[in-house]
Amino acid sequence: MLDRIDHVGVAVEDLDAALKLYEDAFGMPMVHREIVEEQGVEAVLLDVGDGHVELLRPLGPDTPVGKYLAKKGPGLHHVAYAVGDIKATLEQLTAAGVELIDETPRIGIRKSQVAFLHPKSTGGVLTEIVQPAEGH
Repeated sequence: MLDRIDHVGVAVEDLDAALKLYEDAFGMPMVHREIVEEQGVEAVLLDVGDGHVELLRPLGPDTPVGKYLAKKGPGLHHVAYAVGDIKATLEQLTAAGVELIDETPRIGIRKSQVAFLHPKSTGGVLTEIVQPAEGH
């Protein structure tokens, strides 16, 4: 059902400082930068192996990532898994008793389809399911 780890999301307060760390110290090249209005973030993807690290800067304090930063501070926000058919995967997860935050997919970075699973159902880890857009 889950094909691979697509990315690990990291909440940051200062995107430029985080980029300096990940690009300069860790040697991860930035491959994409985008404002994702629907999720209330500016997001950056950096390549690492076959996956990515996604740095997330909230566009405001009332966004999900803004609230996360206020409550927990910067750090690991979520783990995302790539799937071939997000709707079928959500149906399978629902049938397995997993609580969904998003019952229907929404648009994520690079026009992917994404849906989040509630941490209560995933061992305390905010989990994202991603169906990458064609060509990504």
